[in-house]
Amino acid sequence: MSRIGKVPVPVPTGVEVSLGEGNTVVVKGPKGSLSRRFPELVSISHEGDLLVVSRADDSRTARSMHGLSRTLLANMISGVTVGYARNLDIVGVGYRAAAKSPKELELALGFSHPVVVEAPSGIDFACPTPTRITVSGIDKELVGQVAANIRKIRKPEPYKGKGVRYENEKVLRKVGKAGK
Repeated sequence: MSRIGKVPVPVPTGVEVSLGEGNTVVVKGPKGSLSRRFPELVSISHEGDLLVVSRADDSRTARSMHGLSRTLLANMISGVTVGYARNLDIVGVGYRAAAKSPKELELALGFSHPVVVEAPSGIDFACPTPTRITVSGIDKELVGQVAANIRKIRKPEPYKGKGVRYENEKVLRKVGKAGK
């Protein structure tokens, strides 16, 4: 049995969980509301202040969905209580970022024009320094995807290390051409 899947998910005070038809779960908390439809191979039950995820049978797909569903449920509860943030660092001479608003980010990354990134609903941008971007929101999957899309605009290159990288990302450096 899945070791992750059989651990019950605690529901903190101030969080309201409603189980709908079609295996739909809606989680409401102080930061907002998230909903997700889970596969029919798993069932979610509310027992006191715990959520228990169980699977229908021992098929390969049911076993793989068991742990995944439990983790997604725990991420939803953590998101509406604490939220998620992903930090990006910008490395390079003249490379900088500016948050025009919490929903709009302007990047100068060595192109002939500034790149403007619009935030989807539920995501906020912040720039504590011109070389640091913070992507925050309540949906962990969406925060990670938006951060990956920003990084994709100018990935860190291996020779000088210039580009947009995650906060603690290690960039493998290559040696350049050997001189005469």
